[in-house]
Amino acid sequence: MPYPYKCILVGTGGMGGSWCRSALPSNMTDGLVEPVAAVDIVPEHLDNAIDGLGLSRDRCYTDARKAFAENEADFAIVVVPPAAHESIVDVALEHDCHILSEKPIADSMEASVRIARKVAAAERKMGVTMSHRFRQDITTLRTIVHEQTYGRLDYLVCRFTCANRNRGEWGRFRYDIPDALLVEGSVHHLDLLCDIACGGDGSLCDTIYGRTWNTPWSDFNGDAQALVTMTMQNGRQVMYEGAKTNAVGINCWSQEYIRAECEHATLIMNHGGIEALPYGRGNAQRGEGEPVALIDQPKWSNTWLCEKFLHWLDGGPAMETNVQDNLQSVALIFAAAESSRTGQPVDVQAFIDRFRTQS
Repeated sequence: MPYPYKCILVGTGGMGGSWCRSALPSNMTDGLVEPVAAVDIVPEHLDNAIDGLGLSRDRCYTDARKAFAENEADFAIVVVPPAAHESIVDVALEHDCHILSEKPIADSMEASVRIARKVAAAERKMGVTMSHRFRQDITTLRTIVHEQTYGRLDYLVCRFTCANRNRGEWGRFRYDIPDALLVEGSVHHLDLLCDIACGGDGSLCDTIYGRTWNTPWSDFNGDAQALVTMTMQNGRQVMYEGAKTNAVGINCWSQEYIRAECEHATLIMNHGGIEALPYGRGNAQRGEGEPVALIDQPKWSNTWLCEKFLHWLDGGPAMETNVQDNLQSVALIFAAAESSRTGQPVDVQAFIDRFRTQS
């Protein structure tokens, strides 16, 4: 298939609007992709596709099946709530389309495994947009940790805290789903933390222990606070704090705090910047370290992920977050939820195998 690859965007409100404004236009300019239709159940949201993608009104639909039936496409971009992912994947596969989907794969481990199997059976390609793993600051931190610029990694600590306790401050649908923080927020953080901690050595998460809860002053119906610890197969440790109902947001989206304790330095990523505090300084304060230059390139996050997916369609290497490998990441959030319910740590690889067997 030659460039540009034709796509149907399903979901144009909220995050879908961001796809219309930034992730797709940049790749359209580069001649990599051509949107041929857009779908959203809220007609007003389709204005984003008209304004951002240049689609005509007759190429904008409120019915996904009609959109796929009337427009020939190479792949679908799925930007709808997780509970609707599988139904859109089914429609896309019926029309022999590849798929690029927002995280998580689905709203349950069972559905995630089903989707991965359906995609494999159809011999299609599916990528998952773990956009935060491919931010400029995260990519820089991952690179210097993997290259052991400051020696070997010991452990990681991550803080993600927000003040979104009131309904609608973080998208209305999130206030009604179970485990909202894990499914819609921590899915990014646990994924990128495992990616950094594994050091490019092929290790996976071994065990995970999670405690989740909701606060009395929260409008969330599901748990919106979490403390999680993970042990990698290579022995490295990860500690994670996630919160959506705090009084203030200290480290919210794209402003997360990650501390990497390495052999020769403590690395601190905070609010998009990174500093290194070398060994031998005794007691040091944040801000007293050496600034780490961030890697520079034209595209980041979903814009870069979209390009990676398109290169994969064109015969390049599989994107890192292909659906089969991404089962490891989605398993982290559902295993953490199970751990919180049982009060016991969960063997992550046994957890995945259990659902594969059941499916």
